[in-house]
Amino acid sequence: MSRKKKGNKNDSFIKKNKQLLLQYLTNNPNKTFNYKQLAFQLNIVDDYNRGQLQKLIKDLLYSKQIKEVSRGKYKITHQSHYYEGVLDIAISGKAFFVCDELEKDIYIPSRNLNHGLHGDRVRVYAYNRQRSSKKLEGDVVEIIKRAKTEFVGTLQLHDNYGFVVADNKRMYADFFITKKHVNNAKDGDKVGVKLLDWPSNSKNPFGEIIDVLGKPGEHNTEIHSILYDYGLPYKFSEEVEAEAGKLPIEITAKEISKRRDMRKTLTFTIDPKDAKDFDDALSFKVLPNENYEIGIHIADVSYYVQPKTILDEEAYNRATSVYLVDRVVPMLPEVLSNNVCSLRPHEEKLTFSAVFEIDKNAKVVNQWFGRTVTYSDARFAYEEAQEIIETNNLNSENQSLNLNIPKEIALSGESYDVEPAVANAILTLDKLAKILRKNRMSEGAITFDKVEVRFDLNKDNDPIGIRFKHSKDANKLIEEFMLLANRKVAEFVGRKNDGAPTKNTFIYRIHEEPNFDKLVTLKQIIGKFGYSIDTRSVELLSKSINKLLADVQGTPEENMIETLTIRSMSKAIYTTHNLGHYGLAFGYYSHFTSPIRRYPDVMTHRLLQHYLDKKRSPSSAVYEEKCKHSSDREQLATKAERASIKYMQVKYMQKHLHEEFEGVISGITEWGMYVEIVDNLCEGMVRIRDIKDDYYLFDEKEYAVIGQSTKKVYRLGDKVQISVKSADLERKHLDFTLLKKI
Repeated sequence: MSRKKKGNKNDSFIKKNKQLLLQYLTNNPNKTFNYKQLAFQLNIVDDYNRGQLQKLIKDLLYSKQIKEVSRGKYKITHQSHYYEGVLDIAISGKAFFVCDELEKDIYIPSRNLNHGLHGDRVRVYAYNRQRSSKKLEGDVVEIIKRAKTEFVGTLQLHDNYGFVVADNKRMYADFFITKKHVNNAKDGDKVGVKLLDWPSNSKNPFGEIIDVLGKPGEHNTEIHSILYDYGLPYKFSEEVEAEAGKLPIEITAKEISKRRDMRKTLTFTIDPKDAKDFDDALSFKVLPNENYEIGIHIADVSYYVQPKTILDEEAYNRATSVYLVDRVVPMLPEVLSNNVCSLRPHEEKLTFSAVFEIDKNAKVVNQWFGRTVTYSDARFAYEEAQEIIETNNLNSENQSLNLNIPKEIALSGESYDVEPAVANAILTLDKLAKILRKNRMSEGAITFDKVEVRFDLNKDNDPIGIRFKHSKDANKLIEEFMLLANRKVAEFVGRKNDGAPTKNTFIYRIHEEPNFDKLVTLKQIIGKFGYSIDTRSVELLSKSINKLLADVQGTPEENMIETLTIRSMSKAIYTTHNLGHYGLAFGYYSHFTSPIRRYPDVMTHRLLQHYLDKKRSPSSAVYEEKCKHSSDREQLATKAERASIKYMQVKYMQKHLHEEFEGVISGITEWGMYVEIVDNLCEGMVRIRDIKDDYYLFDEKEYAVIGQSTKKVYRLGDKVQISVKSADLERKHLDFTLLKKI
């Protein structure tokens, strides 16, 4: 059944006419209107609705949205009470208005939403809830821009019409679908629906089914639904695939002649063992002066994807690859991402490179940027490079170093020999990377080595195990040299030789300093566990955060505190305005190293070549718009990736119903406690109403729930024993039963 709304005739009148009346008065801010003129504008002719209009006018006068200029003459209140911002609607249905001009978010009663939806940019009138209260409420008077117009839901089909009930609980109304807009979908199908219209007098938006995703519960249906819900595509059009198929694969002698030829320099890749797109490689050479020439070679995507082409438009629209649990949804078609541009072993490739002369103290002596042609001599998985680092023993008497790599991580499927030159390069790069990392940390960089959840999947993509991915030396080796390239490219374009900033338009990856209010909250929470951070200066803060992250390692509260600390940080975004990167402690930072999967890197390559060709700086306005789009798409991709992890966690826990686990309380709300299972990091909820030994009340200041009679306390970070009560795949939600406090 579709969701029903309670209401009466008066509510219907208010919803239909309030927004229309306010919009009309807003459009005529300097004019006054009497009751009859307003009735005429709203096409009100019957006595009952005239009476309702009089009540509406009284309500608007009371809330000070309009004022009576002279007897019976009304006009809109001065615009200082009106604000533009974004609607934030919780799953519970509570709605708030978020605006930078206001100190606090404003509560929006459901009756005042006026068809505004989560994420919509709206204009709101703010007023005091009561005459004696300073707390503000809001009234949505205009929807400026919809955050989204396409949703995922399940079709409930009747003879001549249907309803689509949205998966996203923030969508508080069902879509009404006329027969002609069903478009061959069947009852019970999971579908994509487009919002066509939402008349002011209708409780339901009108929609059209534009995609049938499959039957609820089926694996591909649910994964496609996640992508669809965040506005992310899950397939390429035939036109895009055809265009990609026309790209030339052969590298001509003419093109090679335009580039620095580095095919004879030892070059290799280090990537995850299941990677298919290799967008970066390292080259290594010992120079006569005993310094090292180290090249960071990046797939030259900008050579193949030219501006104002179908491929470029598609890459821009996607802006990023999306990494779900069981698949990658690439930014570029597979022929590009996994073939033409991928730096596969034993193949010549066109690359864009940052080449550094570095001494034994990891100091950059010289640098060069430009287009190259390279040849990858070897491909390593992180596990294999790690084996070389941990073995750390070159036998000079042998021609090769046998590492006896286990079958499950050896690319060849069995143990194999590694050339001494390659092993020596990896060991040397590791030593240099550790110096670079140490230098970064001393400058105030923050290290988040957060554990990542990985799933073991069977052939049907069902999760059969959960494991944790830890960042080791091999991962950090690659990370440091990618950071070096990104930083130096940004400095090359954005900074003059004397250190002063240039006026060159460029793509920066910035990370502003943390929000002080969030730091205060973090400090209060970690204080309950005996930890602290120093907020007296930026330098002291970064050092104390690193100490905090080191201190919590191996504790039950580790993952929770790391997550809370990350949330206290600002979000990293793309922009043409360089504000530095707080988390990395870099004054200049860009993204240069992953153009196969990030559109900002493609723009960085184009602009870098533009300046290498000694051309003038282009206008920043167009690039700033593209930066905002890329940042927005990145956030959507991150949300989709998290949703796919949550989906797999719930799917995994379906096989463990009623089993007992040890967990840590990771969040507390007025309706329940979130508990994270220690063994697998799956998070579920213990509802307060289900705790039977007492009546528990939520204490926001103490981050706890407290028994009214027993005074028993459950705090954030407490260890508890739970059993799995239910696992709801459709809602991606786990419910737990609390057994005891440990």
